[in-house]
Amino acid sequence: MIQETLITTVNAQGMPHIAPMGVLVQNDYTIILPFKPNLTLNNIIASQSAVINYCDDVRIFAGCLTNRRDWPLSPAEKLNGYFLTDTLAHSELILEKIEDDPIRPKLFCKTIHTVNHKPFLGFNRAQYSVLEAAILISRLNRLPWNKVKKELEYLRIGLEKTAGPREMLAWDWLMELVEQHKKISGGRDD
Repeated sequence: MIQETLITTVNAQGMPHIAPMGVLVQNDYTIILPFKPNLTLNNIIASQSAVINYCDDVRIFAGCLTNRRDWPLSPAEKLNGYFLTDTLAHSELILEKIEDDPIRPKLFCKTIHTVNHKPFLGFNRAQYSVLEAAILISRLNRLPWNKVKKELEYLRIGLEKTAGPREMLAWDWLMELVEQHKKISGGRDD
């Protein structure tokens, strides 16, 4: 099963980095699958650790893609790192092994500590729409524009029916990124 999470890592100087990333849960491992090149990948290799944040605030997912990365952090409890202060739960992981790949290596991590901070009250359709839009937008250079455009139009339906202020703000940030991409790519509509 792939879980959409926010990963916090630190570099060699202890500076934190937040990135949205799907992780695969398989047997006793949490497998992180970053595309190369990737700051999260570099940080995990350097520190041999990561923190997985289970969060329902879709602004953070959208914010990371739109260079809004200034979210409150708290120190991890069992390793040198941080978790998102507003996360529902977090798991602290240590890197056990790497299966290298020229495009997308697999980082096999073991959980050494998990904390539940507050209850998960469920997602609404707008949160799902923002999360799926964030995933699409993170792949703008890999997917055909028509596919992205059609999927965003469909996702907008659920957003408009169920969004609160957080979801609308996150969606607006993502749509700003789409507009920037269209300008850079010459406004293609193919």
